[in-house]
Amino acid sequence: MKADTHPDYIETTITCACGTVYNTRSTKQNLRIGICAACHPFFTGQQKFVDTAGRVEKFTRRFGATRMAGKAAATKKK
Repeated sequence: MKADTHPDYIETTITCACGTVYNTRSTKQNLRIGICAACHPFFTGQQKFVDTAGRVEKFTRRFGATRMAGKAAATKKK
């Protein structure tokens, strides 16, 4: 086998946004992740709901009704 073809395999720490720390080995050092088994809804059994209705209302207030929606309403009236 050729020498120096594989990357270094070093001890690393994986840190989640919730604060959970995992010690393992990887080719990269000190990884940061956004979600892990300690805080993922599938493993915890807790659901987190995002208020998407507020986002849609904010969009319609900012940009108004779309042109296609106005045209569709006009064709239904005929």
